[in-house]
Amino acid sequence: MELADATIAIMGLGLMGGSLALALKGKCCSLRGMDVDAETLAYATDRGIVDIASSDLESILAGVDVLILAMPVGQIVRFIQDLPKVYSGKIMLMDLGSTKADIVNAMSKLPKRFDVLGGHPMCGKEKLGIQNADPTMFSNAPFAFTKLENTSPKAVDFANQLVAAIGANPLWISGEIHDAWTAATSHFPYLISTLLARVTPAAARPLIGSGYRSATRLAGTPASLMLDVCLSNHENILAAFDHFVAEMQQLRELLAAQDADALRVWMDKAATHQNHLLGQSTHESHH
Repeated sequence: MELADATIAIMGLGLMGGSLALALKGKCCSLRGMDVDAETLAYATDRGIVDIASSDLESILAGVDVLILAMPVGQIVRFIQDLPKVYSGKIMLMDLGSTKADIVNAMSKLPKRFDVLGGHPMCGKEKLGIQNADPTMFSNAPFAFTKLENTSPKAVDFANQLVAAIGANPLWISGEIHDAWTAATSHFPYLISTLLARVTPAAARPLIGSGYRSATRLAGTPASLMLDVCLSNHENILAAFDHFVAEMQQLRELLAAQDADALRVWMDKAATHQNHLLGQSTHESHH
């Protein structure tokens, strides 16, 4: 199936679904959007973000080749469980959910007429809603895909066409690895950011600078987005917590002992590791 010939429906026209619709505009045959919020549907229609926008599932899915689910994780799982009862045709089904294990598990129980593929673009903003949608959001971002037993070569090919069209970089990994890695790189950092925001004294506000803004940026993400994510990936996040607490205890002991040499070694190791994670040389990182 060629992307240019495909009729695509995106369910959930928030930040992620709206951004994907904008990024796909003019690159597929037809683009449909579904949302339960009337204002979102009106916004998408008025600005031509999709060709058709509706809250009626039946009308949106008629003649659709690919259905992309862009709702919170819990809603995606519930929708997948109900889908065989409300849709009797064949369709390719993909999601953009922030965790994969629960979603892939639900997908694996669908009848064979559903060609399923797990997906998650690693990008976003703290401000949600279609009003903040941005077609360039996926540019150079990793886009994780998880194949299932019921994933056809056609679906894999379509996924590769999709990421090429929106400028993202495909990464094919299992749901388990995805959830372990995102706990470390996304979900736990969000919680650390919120912790830092919670413990900062209000009186210190006049001295807030760019470093603090960077460190607490994720705390501005609405809880409505992150609650589902944290609950569905809690085991991996708790493992990250345990590792963090052990490192924090060691750091606290070094600081209490005022051991300058050991502290310098600990800090240098952290800086080197961060440079390695971000693919920078130590020289680059200081500019």
